[in-house]
Amino acid sequence: MSLTDAEKLKHAAAAGAVAFVRPGMRLGLGTGSTAKHFVALLAERVRQGLDVVGVPTSEATRLDAERQGIPLTTLDETPALDLTVDGADEIAPDLSLIKGGGGALLREKIVAAASAQMIVIADASKYVPALGRFPLPIEIVRFGAAATRRAVEAAGEAAGCAGPAAPRRTREGHAFVTDEGHLLLDAAFAHIAEPGSLARRLAAIPGVVEHGLFIGLAHIAIIAGPDGVQIVERSGA
Repeated sequence: MSLTDAEKLKHAAAAGAVAFVRPGMRLGLGTGSTAKHFVALLAERVRQGLDVVGVPTSEATRLDAERQGIPLTTLDETPALDLTVDGADEIAPDLSLIKGGGGALLREKIVAAASAQMIVIADASKYVPALGRFPLPIEIVRFGAAATRRAVEAAGEAAGCAGPAAPRRTREGHAFVTDEGHLLLDAAFAHIAEPGSLARRLAAIPGVVEHGLFIGLAHIAIIAGPDGVQIVERSGA
Protein backbone atom coordinates (compact mmCIF):
# COMPACT_ATOMS: atom_id res chain seq x y z
CA MET A 1 0.00 0.00 0.00
CA SER A 2 1.48 3.33 -1.05
CA LEU A 3 1.76 6.14 1.47
CA THR A 4 0.33 9.59 0.89
CA ASP A 5 2.73 12.53 0.96
CA ALA A 6 1.63 13.39 4.51
CA GLU A 7 2.15 9.82 5.67
CA LYS A 8 5.58 9.75 4.03
CA LEU A 9 6.58 12.77 6.10
CA LYS A 10 5.29 11.16 9.29
CA HIS A 11 7.20 8.00 8.40
CA ALA A 12 10.40 10.00 7.82
CA ALA A 13 10.08 11.72 11.20
CA ALA A 14 9.48 8.37 12.91
CA ALA A 15 12.51 6.87 11.18
CA GLY A 16 14.61 9.70 12.58
CA ALA A 17 13.46 8.83 16.10
CA VAL A 18 14.22 5.13 15.73
CA ALA A 19 17.88 6.10 15.26
CA PHE A 20 17.92 7.27 18.89
CA VAL A 21 16.82 3.88 20.25
CA ARG A 22 19.54 1.77 21.86
CA PRO A 23 19.50 -1.89 23.03
CA GLY A 24 18.11 -2.33 26.51
CA MET A 25 16.06 0.86 26.47
CA ARG A 26 12.77 1.24 28.31
CA LEU A 27 10.57 3.17 25.90
CA GLY A 28 7.37 5.17 26.13
CA LEU A 29 5.29 4.47 23.03
CA GLY A 30 3.14 7.40 21.93
CA THR A 31 -0.33 7.56 20.46
CA GLY A 32 -1.56 8.93 17.15
CA SER A 33 -0.92 8.65 13.43
CA THR A 34 2.76 9.67 13.55
CA ALA A 35 3.58 7.59 16.63
CA LYS A 36 1.99 4.64 14.85
CA HIS A 37 4.76 4.83 12.25
CA PHE A 38 7.35 4.77 15.04
CA VAL A 39 5.76 1.65 16.56
CA ALA A 40 5.85 -0.11 13.18
CA LEU A 41 9.50 0.81 12.56
CA LEU A 42 10.47 -0.18 16.10
CA ALA A 43 8.75 -3.53 15.61
CA GLU A 44 10.92 -4.16 12.56
CA ARG A 45 14.02 -3.58 14.69
CA VAL A 46 12.65 -5.88 17.41
CA ARG A 47 12.11 -8.64 14.86
CA GLN A 48 15.76 -8.18 13.87
CA GLY A 49 16.83 -8.78 17.47
CA LEU A 50 16.66 -5.37 19.20
CA ASP A 51 16.11 -5.87 22.94
CA VAL A 52 13.76 -3.16 24.25
CA VAL A 53 10.59 -2.94 26.29
CA GLY A 54 7.78 -0.46 25.82
CA VAL A 55 5.10 1.28 27.87
CA PRO A 56 2.12 2.22 25.66
CA THR A 57 0.31 5.51 26.23
CA SER A 58 -3.11 4.23 25.14
CA GLU A 59 -5.07 1.05 24.67
CA ALA A 60 -4.86 1.57 20.91
CA THR A 61 -1.05 1.70 21.03
CA ARG A 62 -0.94 -1.29 23.37
CA LEU A 63 -2.94 -3.39 20.93
CA ASP A 64 -0.85 -2.20 17.97
CA ALA A 65 2.46 -2.91 19.74
CA GLU A 66 1.29 -6.33 20.94
CA ARG A 67 0.15 -7.28 17.46
CA GLN A 68 3.57 -6.39 16.06
CA GLY A 69 5.51 -8.26 18.73
CA ILE A 70 7.00 -5.43 20.81
CA PRO A 71 7.58 -6.57 24.43
CA LEU A 72 5.52 -4.42 26.80
CA THR A 73 5.58 -3.48 30.45
CA THR A 74 3.74 -0.98 32.65
CA LEU A 75 4.83 2.07 34.61
CA ASP A 76 4.03 0.15 37.79
CA GLU A 77 6.54 -2.52 36.80
CA THR A 78 9.00 -0.09 35.17
CA PRO A 79 8.48 3.38 36.67
CA ALA A 80 11.56 5.00 35.11
CA LEU A 81 11.88 5.12 31.33
CA ASP A 82 14.83 6.03 29.13
CA LEU A 83 12.99 7.57 26.20
CA THR A 84 9.47 8.41 25.06
CA VAL A 85 8.68 8.98 21.38
CA ASP A 86 5.34 10.60 20.63
CA GLY A 87 3.63 12.86 18.16
CA ALA A 88 2.06 16.27 18.74
CA ASP A 89 -0.77 18.37 17.39
CA GLU A 90 1.37 21.53 17.57
CA ILE A 91 5.03 22.20 18.32
CA ALA A 92 6.30 25.69 19.18
CA PRO A 93 9.94 26.74 18.64
CA ASP A 94 10.69 26.28 22.38
CA LEU A 95 9.30 22.71 22.06
CA SER A 96 6.23 23.40 24.12
CA LEU A 97 3.43 21.27 22.68
CA ILE A 98 -0.28 20.82 22.31
CA LYS A 99 -1.18 17.14 22.55
CA GLY A 100 -4.36 15.19 23.05
CA GLY A 101 -5.99 15.20 19.64
CA GLY A 102 -6.16 11.44 19.93
CA GLY A 103 -7.60 11.62 23.43
CA ALA A 104 -4.64 10.07 25.27
CA LEU A 105 -3.11 13.21 26.79
CA LEU A 106 -3.25 12.06 30.44
CA ARG A 107 -1.36 8.82 29.90
CA GLU A 108 0.94 10.53 27.40
CA LYS A 109 1.93 13.17 29.95
CA ILE A 110 2.43 10.62 32.74
CA VAL A 111 4.70 8.53 30.51
CA ALA A 112 6.62 11.55 29.22
CA ALA A 113 7.21 12.80 32.77
CA ALA A 114 8.55 9.38 33.76
CA SER A 115 11.11 9.45 30.93
CA ALA A 116 14.66 10.73 30.97
CA GLN A 117 14.12 12.10 27.46
CA MET A 118 11.18 12.80 25.16
CA ILE A 119 11.40 13.02 21.40
CA VAL A 120 8.42 14.47 19.57
CA ILE A 121 7.93 13.55 15.92
CA ALA A 122 5.76 15.35 13.38
CA ASP A 123 5.37 16.59 9.85
CA ALA A 124 6.24 20.22 9.21
CA SER A 125 2.61 21.38 9.33
CA LYS A 126 2.67 20.84 13.12
CA TYR A 127 5.63 23.20 13.68
CA VAL A 128 4.05 26.59 14.43
CA PRO A 129 5.24 30.04 15.60
CA ALA A 130 2.85 29.96 18.59
CA LEU A 131 0.45 27.42 20.08
CA GLY A 132 -3.30 27.65 19.93
CA ARG A 133 -4.60 27.24 16.41
CA PHE A 134 -5.26 23.59 17.24
CA PRO A 135 -7.98 23.40 19.94
CA LEU A 136 -6.46 22.58 23.32
CA PRO A 137 -7.72 19.26 24.72
CA ILE A 138 -8.57 19.30 28.43
CA GLU A 139 -9.50 16.13 30.31
CA ILE A 140 -12.18 16.59 32.97
CA VAL A 141 -14.20 14.46 35.38
CA ARG A 142 -17.87 13.85 34.66
CA PHE A 143 -19.19 15.39 37.87
CA GLY A 144 -19.86 19.09 37.46
CA ALA A 145 -18.75 19.09 33.83
CA ALA A 146 -20.72 22.24 32.97
CA ALA A 147 -19.19 24.18 35.89
CA THR A 148 -15.71 22.94 34.95
CA ARG A 149 -16.28 24.02 31.37
CA ARG A 150 -17.17 27.54 32.53
CA ALA A 151 -14.06 27.65 34.71
CA VAL A 152 -11.89 26.54 31.78
CA GLU A 153 -13.27 29.31 29.60
CA ALA A 154 -12.70 31.84 32.40
CA ALA A 155 -9.11 30.63 32.75
CA GLY A 156 -8.53 31.17 29.06
CA GLU A 157 -9.92 34.68 29.25
CA ALA A 158 -7.74 35.49 32.28
CA ALA A 159 -4.69 34.20 30.41
CA GLY A 160 -5.43 36.42 27.42
CA CYS A 161 -6.71 33.72 25.08
CA ALA A 162 -10.48 33.73 25.45
CA GLY A 163 -12.45 31.14 23.49
CA PRO A 164 -15.14 28.49 23.81
CA ALA A 165 -14.45 25.04 25.26
CA ALA A 166 -16.62 22.47 23.49
CA PRO A 167 -17.27 18.95 24.79
CA ARG A 168 -15.67 16.44 22.42
CA ARG A 169 -18.03 14.07 20.65
CA THR A 170 -17.50 10.83 18.79
CA ARG A 171 -18.43 10.51 15.14
CA GLU A 172 -21.68 8.94 16.31
CA GLY A 173 -22.46 12.00 18.41
CA HIS A 174 -21.78 10.46 21.81
CA ALA A 175 -19.61 12.01 24.49
CA PHE A 176 -15.94 11.09 23.93
CA VAL A 177 -14.64 9.05 26.86
CA THR A 178 -10.90 8.64 27.50
CA ASP A 179 -9.14 5.40 28.44
CA GLU A 180 -9.36 6.57 32.07
CA GLY A 181 -13.12 7.13 31.83
CA HIS A 182 -13.05 10.94 31.71
CA LEU A 183 -14.54 13.51 29.34
CA LEU A 184 -12.67 15.90 27.05
CA LEU A 185 -13.12 19.56 26.25
CA ASP A 186 -11.55 21.10 23.16
CA ALA A 187 -10.82 24.76 23.90
CA ALA A 188 -10.57 27.06 20.87
CA PHE A 189 -8.13 29.58 22.34
CA ALA A 190 -6.73 30.50 18.88
CA HIS A 191 -3.45 32.04 20.13
CA ILE A 192 -1.85 31.11 23.45
CA ALA A 193 0.64 33.89 24.10
CA GLU A 194 1.63 32.60 27.55
CA PRO A 195 1.29 28.79 27.69
CA GLY A 196 2.83 28.60 31.17
CA SER A 197 0.28 31.01 32.63
CA LEU A 198 -2.61 29.17 31.01
CA ALA A 199 -1.26 25.80 32.16
CA ARG A 200 -1.11 26.97 35.78
CA ARG A 201 -4.64 28.36 35.66
CA LEU A 202 -6.06 25.17 34.15
CA ALA A 203 -4.25 22.94 36.64
CA ALA A 204 -5.81 24.89 39.51
CA ILE A 205 -9.40 24.16 38.42
CA PRO A 206 -11.16 21.44 40.44
CA GLY A 207 -12.54 18.98 37.92
CA VAL A 208 -9.67 19.35 35.45
CA VAL A 209 -7.69 16.12 35.44
CA GLU A 210 -5.05 17.23 32.92
CA HIS A 211 -4.56 19.57 29.98
CA GLY A 212 -2.81 19.11 26.65
CA LEU A 213 -0.09 21.73 27.16
CA PHE A 214 3.22 19.87 27.40
CA ILE A 215 5.77 22.39 28.66
CA GLY A 216 9.38 21.48 29.40
CA LEU A 217 8.87 17.80 28.56
CA ALA A 218 10.09 17.46 24.97
CA HIS A 219 13.86 17.54 24.57
CA ILE A 220 14.09 16.98 20.80
CA ALA A 221 11.67 17.49 17.91
CA ILE A 222 12.15 15.61 14.65
CA ILE A 223 10.19 17.44 11.98
CA ALA A 224 9.87 16.14 8.43
CA GLY A 225 9.08 18.50 5.58
CA PRO A 226 9.34 18.50 1.78
CA ASP A 227 12.97 19.61 2.05
CA GLY A 228 14.03 16.91 4.48
CA VAL A 229 14.15 16.14 8.18
CA GLN A 230 14.96 18.85 10.73
CA ILE A 231 16.09 18.12 14.29
CA VAL A 232 15.30 20.84 16.84
CA GLU A 233 16.70 20.63 20.37
CA ARG A 234 15.19 22.50 23.29
CA SER A 235 17.49 25.17 24.64
CA GLY A 236 18.94 24.00 27.94
CA ALA A 237 17.55 20.47 27.54
